[in-house]
Amino acid sequence: MTQKHPPTDLKPYFLTIDDVQHEWNGVLDWPSFFGNENPVAVDIGCGRGLFLVTAGEANPDVNYLGIEIDFRQGRHGAKRLQRRRLNNVRVLGGDVFIALTKLIRPKSVAEVHVYFPDPWWKRKHRRRRVFTDHFVDLCAEVLQPGRLLHSWTDVEEYIGVIRSLMDHHPRFESLPDPDERPATHDMDYQTSYERKARKKGTTVHRGRWRFLG
Repeated sequence: MTQKHPPTDLKPYFLTIDDVQHEWNGVLDWPSFFGNENPVAVDIGCGRGLFLVTAGEANPDVNYLGIEIDFRQGRHGAKRLQRRRLNNVRVLGGDVFIALTKLIRPKSVAEVHVYFPDPWWKRKHRRRRVFTDHFVDLCAEVLQPGRLLHSWTDVEEYIGVIRSLMDHHPRFESLPDPDERPATHDMDYQTSYERKARKKGTTVHRGRWRFLG
């Protein structure tokens, strides 16, 4: 019988919601958590962590927290961070709605990023989509006034849903969509999903909104 090896200890790069509740008294105090006073960006559904790695390396004066419900994917991203010793980036394993309602303090987040959220293609499953009125309200609670929410998707129907929710929310204003730029190498994409979509020739829809306060 093949003996299973215990999972690699990825702390502090990978923590679960239970870890935060037990070790941090259930609330993320950013200066204590990251060890500095830098602004914090939250990447919701961070997957295997390409955005976290590239953004964390490019912006050492910004702290990044990825939230990923799939622990296997989240741990993969955390291994990338551990190899690079990116101390301004962490991955939190767990449900984003728990994180937004219980762990993250109001008006403590400088940016929210939601890239290629699961479209849940079947109509009976669409209630599982992350973008809902409730989700947008929660983002409005944690964002600081004047800060941005970014979301990209390669699903035209889903960007329509996202734009409708964001554009009609009284606490957000729509900003011009960011332009697509040429990739200079195979890792020069926002996420692995963007790389896959663009190599297939699929249109990537990009939106951004400013929180008014």
